[in-house]
Parts: sequence; C-alpha cells; structure tokens
Amino acid sequence: MYRKILVPLDGSETSEAVLPHAAALAKCTGARITLLRVITQPMYEAVFGDMTLHRTSAAPDTMNSRSHAEGYLQRVVFDYFENNDDAVAYDVCAGPVAETIMEYAASIEADLIAMSTHGRSGLARMMIGSVADEIVRRSNLPVLLVRPEE
Repeated sequence: MYRKILVPLDGSETSEAVLPHAAALAKCTGARITLLRVITQPMYEAVFGDMTLHRTSAAPDTMNSRSHAEGYLQRVVFDYFENNDDAVAYDVCAGPVAETIMEYAASIEADLIAMSTHGRSGLARMMIGSVADEIVRRSNLPVLLVRPEE
C-alpha cells in the first residue's frame, strides 16, 4: 500500500513523536521513509513571503543552517533507525514550510505524509498558524498526524 513515506521534521522533540509510528508503518508495508527538514530564512520570508528563488542559490546563513539540519537528520537516522540506509533517506530544503513539504512529497512520489502536530488551538493557532493544518487541507496525499503525549 505505501511505498514512500515522507516525514517532515522541524528539529523539535515534538516533531520526532511521529518517528516510531512511521517506522512501524514502514516495517509493515516495506515502505521507504524520507525525512525532510525545511529550513527558512525568516527575514527574507517576512519581506518577500516566497523562498522559491533561494532554493538554487543559497545564502551563507542557509548553508550554515543546511549543514546543521543535515547533522540533525543524520542523528535522527542513527537514533531511530539504527542507521539503516536502505530503509531511510533524508534531505534538506529551503522555502515556505508547508508548500515545500507538499512540493517535495510530489517530487519523490510519496504515498503518505506522516508528521506530528503541536496541537495548538485558538489564538495561538491563529497567530502562529499550523503547518500540519495547512498540509491536511491542501495536500492530495493521505496525512498521518500524531499528537505527542504531554
């Protein structure tokens, strides 16, 4: 049923709560997992709102963020997947988070997006927004959401 599962991570423990679920699902279905870390440049995004121009020509800050994000994903692979290179891949992209996740899922022909939700509601959700909510509303793929235990 599932061949490719995309697991976006934001670097927080909350986002990692989905990993045991995604790993179990991949083991049952034989799917390959791709971990994705989307990095942003807050100043550029605040001014222009769209980071698509920066995907090919990364600024120095993005390069530092990229190496930090790659190190983070390598640690996650080691910690959660016993460094199983056959079952898990990872990548780092820059851009608006929800849009980049959905574009990346399409580019790898993912069958499922599995992610954690921070569980914000009310005013916090209105002020900060919800990447998970945007993906659920806009994606044409199934989305598995895991709400971490408090």
